[in-house]
Amino acid sequence: MPMDEIPALLPRTPGHQFVLYGDACSGVRGAPHEATFASVNAVIQRLQPQPEFILFPGDEIIGLTADADALRAQWRHWLDHEMSWLDHRAIPLWHTTGNHTAYDVMSEDVFREVLDLPRNGPSGQEGLSYWVRRGDLLLVFVHTLWTGLGGEGHVETAWLESVLRQHADARHKMVLGHHPVFPVNGFSGPYQREIGPEHASRFWDILVEANVLAYLCSHILAFDVQVHRGVLQICTAGAGTAHRMPEGVEYLHCVQAALDDRGLRYQVLDTDGIARERLEWPMAPLSGDRWRDLARGEGEPPLTGRLGQCRRVEFRFRGRTAADTVSSAQTFLSAFSPGSIAPVWIGLQGPGQTLTLIMGREPGRSPHYWIGPSIPAGQDFDIHLAIGPDMGPGGVLYRPWDEERWTSLSAASPTGLETLLWPDRWSVGHGQHGGEDRPFAGPELTVSFAVG
Repeated sequence: MPMDEIPALLPRTPGHQFVLYGDACSGVRGAPHEATFASVNAVIQRLQPQPEFILFPGDEIIGLTADADALRAQWRHWLDHEMSWLDHRAIPLWHTTGNHTAYDVMSEDVFREVLDLPRNGPSGQEGLSYWVRRGDLLLVFVHTLWTGLGGEGHVETAWLESVLRQHADARHKMVLGHHPVFPVNGFSGPYQREIGPEHASRFWDILVEANVLAYLCSHILAFDVQVHRGVLQICTAGAGTAHRMPEGVEYLHCVQAALDDRGLRYQVLDTDGIARERLEWPMAPLSGDRWRDLARGEGEPPLTGRLGQCRRVEFRFRGRTAADTVSSAQTFLSAFSPGSIAPVWIGLQGPGQTLTLIMGREPGRSPHYWIGPSIPAGQDFDIHLAIGPDMGPGGVLYRPWDEERWTSLSAASPTGLETLLWPDRWSVGHGQHGGEDRPFAGPELTVSFAVG
């Protein structure tokens, strides 16, 4: 294979392979984002084979103008010049609305006119919200800033629920919108940065009830993946906008993905064509022979060093919380080296006895927190916790042991535990300073562990 070609991930059984990227904010000749967008497009053109279709969840052009003709001119430059390399007859390109492209009634009208997308959406949103069926794959595109409902951060849900029910026979279902539902990298704010709270809960319930595989979005200038009640939220906003959230961590990128009967695989390609992040979903369960119990107290760890790509560590925490509410920190597990603050602590904190993972990054810097569910006093628990470095900050996941659907713990960090060097001492049931250091207050605790 020539050096300039990038091998695309392909379905392992009959399926689909595609590209996902968003937020170019281009459309103006000679403007800075034209060059950055071109650098990402150059990577897509190197993929072999080329994608079957492309998904672009919004903000193709800089937009945000009151002049309809100027807006049309930006769209024409984007479609006729910046995307002239793409054969639209062979490779369909489907869009969602965005805050740079559909921010008022005028811009919604221009969006409809220029892109001429399917008119099968709800009343008043024809050409803005729509669905596409490709064999066993359903794609539903929602307008997350409809002027008829209130503007940015507002999305209609009854139509979405109806379409997903109508296509319940689709093996694979993905929903696309511009705004995330869950905060990304700690950048949070209802309406401006994610779907408003009066819509978000019902919106996600609908995805879960319909067994949707993933919600694909952009808007936050980052790549991020997390999972909530078994449904992925994949945020990609690196198509060319020359800002990062945050700088120094995120990068320009596109996502090449393959979907088949075994699930979703993707690679996140930077402008050098290097796969910076990868994932296979769902995670394959670890076999029973990998699991071992950890004794209470301090001992040599069964894991040291960096986990590495495509590996993960899983824990099973079983026990019963104290009969009376305990607000002080209670340790499940601490990983540390003598003489330094433990870089990993997992346990319960606060009057809600909330599952918490604390990761210390470097000396003198505040740690980062991952927050999970609370456990009432006097209640049995059986928690399955997984740490997958390939998922970045979304890669700290939990579920009840007897359930199948994972959920990412909440975090405000732009990175996960992918760079962590697991230290050479572990303690179970208390912190690094011995039995009186943040002990677990319940009558019993069992910790099991596996690496895959």
